[in-house]
Amino acid sequence: MTRLYQIILDTNVLLAGLRSSRGASYKLLSILNDTRWQLNISTTLIFEYEEILKRQKDQLTLNDQDIDNIIEAICAISNQCNIFYLWRPIARDPDDDFLIDLAMECQADFIITYNQKDLQAADKFGIKVLTPKEFLQQVGEIS
Repeated sequence: MTRLYQIILDTNVLLAGLRSSRGASYKLLSILNDTRWQLNISTTLIFEYEEILKRQKDQLTLNDQDIDNIIEAICAISNQCNIFYLWRPIARDPDDDFLIDLAMECQADFIITYNQKDLQAADKFGIKVLTPKEFLQQVGEIS
């Protein structure tokens, strides 16, 4: 049996995919439950999703219930990882350290983000930091 890719979706990708139905972020969200990978989350990441999406809800033309439903759907298809060890400080932006902690805990192959520069430290652990387009190219969804 082939090992599933272990992925982490940064909040900026979720936000971009909800803002526009065009582009790689939307494409990725539409196939997030694919059998080739496993989405991984932590409590911290879910809280960030909720905080950012609710702050941007008017721009997204969503209400609180819509956002809660989106987050529940993400939780339903995700592997919940509990973080027991902190690798901090490691990211260029300390606010992103929790993503590397999560990636290490769930043995992630990819962090998918538009903020590659702040997460370059993940490369030291063999975790690829890709944009949604780069990830979709990697898995053969787009050329």
